Amino acid sequence: MTDAISSILSQIRAHEQRLRAGDAAPGNAIAPTLPDAIGTGAEAPGFAQALNRAVNGVSRAQNQAGALQQAFELGDPRADLARVMVAMQQSQVAFRATVEVRNRLVQAYQDVMNMPV
Repeated sequence: MTDAISSILSQIRAHEQRLRAGDAAPGNAIAPTLPDAIGTGAEAPGFAQALNRAVNGVSRAQNQAGALQQAFELGDPRADLARVMVAMQQSQVAFRATVEVRNRLVQAYQDVMNMPV
């Protein structure tokens, strides 16, 4: 399971690098959730802000996938099957990653609450 998570994380990082380089199509990509200011000496956003951005990114990805799916079903020639399937998979991966983060946060909270004082 850990190898699968590491693999997904490396794929996400590679995708973010392609987005920053401008290689990916802008209408078909999920915007990276981390600002460019990280690592440049600027103050990083707080955890709540980063989590909020991540959840908003997942919501946008799901909305885009739903809109593409509906356009495909209505016969829009700009919404080909490949774009619809990629958008749906991207939103599914983003949602699964968000659920995994939530599960780990809940587990960490439970671990802290169960610590002896």
